[in-house]
Formats: sequence, structure tokens, C-alpha cells
Amino acid sequence: METILFELEGPIGILKFNRPEVLNALNRQVFLELTSVLSQIEKEIMPKVLILTGSGDRAFVAGTDIVDMENLSSVQARAFALLARQAIDKIYDLDRPVIAAINGFALGGGCEVAMACDIRIASEKAKLGQPETNLAIIPGSGGTQRLPRLVGPSRAKQMIFTGEVIDAKTALDLGLVDRVVPHDQLMVEAKKMASAIAQKSKICLALAKTAINRGLSLDLSSALDYEIECFAQCFSTKDQREGMRAFLEKRKPNYTDQ
Repeated sequence: METILFELEGPIGILKFNRPEVLNALNRQVFLELTSVLSQIEKEIMPKVLILTGSGDRAFVAGTDIVDMENLSSVQARAFALLARQAIDKIYDLDRPVIAAINGFALGGGCEVAMACDIRIASEKAKLGQPETNLAIIPGSGGTQRLPRLVGPSRAKQMIFTGEVIDAKTALDLGLVDRVVPHDQLMVEAKKMASAIAQKSKICLALAKTAINRGLSLDLSSALDYEIECFAQCFSTKDQREGMRAFLEKRKPNYTDQ
């Protein structure tokens, strides 16, 4: 991998976008390598939790590389957007929690990557937005769909129509990010949260994530039915028995992810 760095720290995986010379801008190679590494992670027992962040000290992902997009035809632009969607959907659908540690600019495609993560922790220096209309295009990797679901349709329209870039505090107030921390504490806090999550059963984490994600696209009655099916599946695992037995015996559970 040239544009993606990955390392494992116990049960926590850390994936970095690695094009700091262009503020980690996304291009075809990034999307292909991101899809590849996420596909490999799906096959492995570890990590139990994944943290996404950007190399360098200025950007999570500053956007999609305009050099890659400037001369695309409509047919080529559609193919490019489908490639991006494949990679970003893999983040959203990954069978384990994903935390975005937003260490700087998360604009355009970078904001769309962050929104596909399950939890977003931002540095106080972070800047977020969907400024595509400044280039006479619209978001094409989930911005018009995920942003309204997080901040509401009216505020999403304002951000997209104006192309405004907001600071971390505003993003927190809107619900676009979940926490804002001092810049030098970003990875410390992200790893602390990841460690707490990693103590849970991997199977129940996967079931909780799929119940939430799939339920969002269903009517409430159907979503509640789906939740019951996921809940019931927990009772076919060794971890469920261990968790309840440990509670009754007043000890810490020893989960084996089975």
C-alpha cells in the first residue's frame, strides 16, 4: 500500500490516509487500496475496533483530488463515484466499530468518509464541510444523503448550498461529530474509546452495528422486528453465556468472540 498505512495495536487497528503532501486527498488509488485493506480486515479476527485518521498534522482528508476529476466525462465521473462508494460503503458496512479521529481538514470526500464511520472524534483544530458547490458540482460520495441524516435536511442544505466550512465546535453542536478534544489528545482519546469498545464481544458489536444501520433504512415496525432477530442471535453465542454468568458471579467476563 502506498496511500494507506495500517498498523495493529492489540485489538485496535489504526488506518491512516497517507498522502500528506496533498493533505491526504482521495484519488482512484486511495479508493482501491482502501477497499483492499478493508476487505482483508473483514477476513481477520483482529482488529475488533478500527480507527481512521490522516497522516501529518493538518488533514484527515482534505477532499477528493481535483487533478483526478477535472477532465472527467459524465460516464467517467459516474465510474469514479461508484469506485468511491464501494470504498466508503465498506467503512459503513464493516462488521466492527469504526472511529474517525479527525485531525484537521475533513472536506468534501473527507467529510463523507468521516460520516461513514460509526463515531467521530474531532481535534479542536478540525474543519468540516461539503464545499463541492464551489466547484460547480455536488457531493457524490454520500454527502447529500448522510449529512441530512446527521444534522437534519435544512442545515445540510445550507451547508451544501453555501459550501461553508465549519469548525469543530459547530460540528459538535450540529451532531456532525460526537466529541471535540485538544489536538494533542486526539489519538489518546480515540484509542481510549476503542479500548473500551474492544472489551466487548465482537459478535454482539457486529449485531448491534447491523441492527442500527439496517434499521435506519426501514420503517419503525420493520426495524423493531429486525432488532429482535439480532437480539435473538446473541443467545446462540458462548459470549452471551459468559457475559451473563460473569455478571451473576460478580466478575469480569472473559469473551472469546464465539
